[in-house]
Amino acid sequence: MLNVFDSKASKALLGLAIILIAGFQYLYWFGEGGHQDHQKLSQKVQQQIELNEELKERNRVLDAEVYDLKNGVEAIEEHARLDLGLVKPHETFVQMSTVNTQYKPIYVNPSQEDLRTNEEPAEEPPEP
Repeated sequence: MLNVFDSKASKALLGLAIILIAGFQYLYWFGEGGHQDHQKLSQKVQQQIELNEELKERNRVLDAEVYDLKNGVEAIEEHARLDLGLVKPHETFVQMSTVNTQYKPIYVNPSQEDLRTNEEPAEEPPEP
């Protein structure tokens, strides 16, 4: 078995085989259409799939809204109330506050003259 690589021709063939294998490995990992390009393309495909799923859900919601507007009076009335401020005769409009529950009102002493600063008015010195 050791005598196989004694001749120059067999050494040349072995060297050529090593160079070819190294060249093919380089092309596989770094060449155009190789492993890195494939990974980048796979990542872009996955991002596009996620975007398409979001858009499908949005389209589904919009389709349901269009169906309600075409076939239901309640949806039209709801949009008129929310978007246009529709109030029917003999109805009372009540607007609910959206103030946070953490809100703490500021109490002002009515005897203070300057309500912007909550400071007592400066006493004027008596005139002589």
